Amino acid sequence: MDNRLTKCLQDHPWATFLLPLLVYTAVGSFEPRPLKPPLVLPDGSQLEAVNHNWFGLEYRQYPIVYTVKIALTLVAMALVWPGYQQWCSQGQPPRVNGLAIGIGMIGIVLWIGLCHLGLERRVLEPLGLGRALGLGERPGFNPFEVLHDTPAWAYTFLAIRFVGLAAVVPVIEEFFLRGFAMRLAVDEEWWEVPFGKVTPLAVVVGTALPMLTHLAELLAAFMWFSLVTWLMVRTKNIWDCVLAHAVTNLLLGIYVVTRHEWQLW
Repeated sequence: MDNRLTKCLQDHPWATFLLPLLVYTAVGSFEPRPLKPPLVLPDGSQLEAVNHNWFGLEYRQYPIVYTVKIALTLVAMALVWPGYQQWCSQGQPPRVNGLAIGIGMIGIVLWIGLCHLGLERRVLEPLGLGRALGLGERPGFNPFEVLHDTPAWAYTFLAIRFVGLAAVVPVIEEFFLRGFAMRLAVDEEWWEVPFGKVTPLAVVVGTALPMLTHLAELLAAFMWFSLVTWLMVRTKNIWDCVLAHAVTNLLLGIYVVTRHEWQLW
């Protein structure tokens, strides 16, 4: 079975880099959005906002959808595991550089600091592009508030959220962005491109794509992903990028929970 799976991944190299992210994104499209306050009309009356998505799911059901998303993504990651192993030396655990930890720690300071500046809103709203910020709105789910009647489930979901944030997302995003998209920008036979080789177009892709998925944090995304691109070129090791991403995300999660700034995740 393992040999057949390995052969399949060799015949379809894109699967390792795209399949887990496609599953994550597809299931994530079902996630309900944050609660919206009533809309105040000119006559002073209030119009209740619709607080469920077009699939009919309410905001308090977000943890269920997220849990399913992480579970199915882990299944997809298990299916492409032989593809991940090819990025390790002779079956050994991933080799990482301590520089990746430092980049991850610098990255969280940049991310939080730039997010708090709110420069995106100051720049985009005068241009009439303020609505674009809403497209990148975070779920901002506070399990202790929304799930206060079921504290055991609240803590369980928090643990699942950290698994997704610090273990799943760094792998699937870095493999897609740097293992596939940036190499595709270098050559159409991207699987032949050595990891860490970049062109001006590849550098643009490595920054522009994440910015499109972090519209509410454009400046932070620009700085952070540019920093990890530098790490990629410096060490030419995809696991360094994954580790830096994981460190930043883990520290972000700790910051959110301890400072109660749920809007950041």
